[in-house]
Amino acid sequence: MSAAEQDARRGFWAAFTAFVIWGMLPIYIRQLAPTEAVEIMAHRVLWACLFVFTYLAIKGETGKVWAALADAKARLRLAATAVLITINWLVYVWAASNGHVVEASLGYFINPLVSVLLGVFVLKEKLSRWQWVSVSLAALGVLWLTLQVGRPPYIAIALALSFGLYGLLRKQVAVESVPGLGVEVLLIAPVMLVYLAFKAHSGTLTFAHYSLYVDAFLILGGAITAIPLVLFAYGVRRVPLSTIGILQYVGPTLQLLTGVFVFHEPFSQIQLVGFGLIWAALAVYMGEGYWRGRRMRLNAALSEAGAPTRS
Repeated sequence: MSAAEQDARRGFWAAFTAFVIWGMLPIYIRQLAPTEAVEIMAHRVLWACLFVFTYLAIKGETGKVWAALADAKARLRLAATAVLITINWLVYVWAASNGHVVEASLGYFINPLVSVLLGVFVLKEKLSRWQWVSVSLAALGVLWLTLQVGRPPYIAIALALSFGLYGLLRKQVAVESVPGLGVEVLLIAPVMLVYLAFKAHSGTLTFAHYSLYVDAFLILGGAITAIPLVLFAYGVRRVPLSTIGILQYVGPTLQLLTGVFVFHEPFSQIQLVGFGLIWAALAVYMGEGYWRGRRMRLNAALSEAGAPTRS
């Protein structure tokens, strides 16, 4: 095996491990009972801040954080992404803590298609016919769940929109993923410190007042937040984006399986129909992407050979 192939294999397993960690997050969050969602969020931010800056210091890359903060445009956009990722994390932690893991997994199944729509309406990107079919199937799935359950899947929509908007804004900031996370958690950290100080003053803080087991898991939240992002950043530079596009469904699939088989959340035939439409949308979307990529590679090969390309 060549060095390039070994590097690609390491990249694949790094990205795969990142998505597995994200997929198993509900099990981690359940270990933190009776800690409320906002306190879990606060510890996750603060310990992640410590972990990320330790990592950046070891790599000699803390200067990238200060450079981003010195750039007014980057600072403003990263402040916006910090708010969006805070909303996303908080909604997810609340959902996992309160028996809504299945609906949370739906949000991350929908997210790629939300990103497609943001590309159309914000970045003025054009969709192919099959991409519109994919988006329409997903919309039907959400509409079905709304009509049958009697309410929109608020948790799923909140997660998909917040993460989709987060991705859109992060795409427009020329800061690498880990230093960017460093800026985000640094901006959120003061608010979280004030919140924990208030909790401590009011005598309602869980940390250091419940059990060493819960304390250890709250501290572990920093590593659980940062490590998959570091692994993902390593992997995404070494494997094709088409591979990352497929791997991203490992996370919500594990979340769904955890919700149904570990936490025994209900998964009715009504939900199966809605999820089925969304899975069909994803299959169409990935299939169209695969064939489009294959056609582009074929046309490139024909062009090099001097033969006419295929439309």
